[in-house]
Amino acid sequence: MTKEEALKQLADAEVVPCVSGGIAEAKEILDACLSADIPAILDRQDSCNTHGHAAAVRIDLCVRPEDLPKVMAIMHARWQNLLDQEGTLPERTAAATECQDPPCPACGTAAPLQDGACTGCGLQLEQGE
Repeated sequence: MTKEEALKQLADAEVVPCVSGGIAEAKEILDACLSADIPAILDRQDSCNTHGHAAAVRIDLCVRPEDLPKVMAIMHARWQNLLDQEGTLPERTAAATECQDPPCPACGTAAPLQDGACTGCGLQLEQGE
């Protein structure tokens, strides 16, 4: 999904902020959402300027309320990936690595798809016929 397609889908939809952060992190999460076909937009938060000191710019990632679980799954997968990179998790058991179903890119669930969707987070991974 492109940013333009997301804007069109969200033009008349109710959106809620679901992640707040710096611009670089917000853009990364936006790209992850769009790659997973989750329409999302970025919105700049109002900054407070007190005594001549400007706060760092914070950006909200906004999605439809029904897409919040999908974004949560993406955030969980990002966190899991960071843990894997740092090597802070115990080694996976042989039983866990023998599963033939590839893990979901959003939540990491390695299980058969149900109607083309991940059983862990509901992310649609196959096109329906």
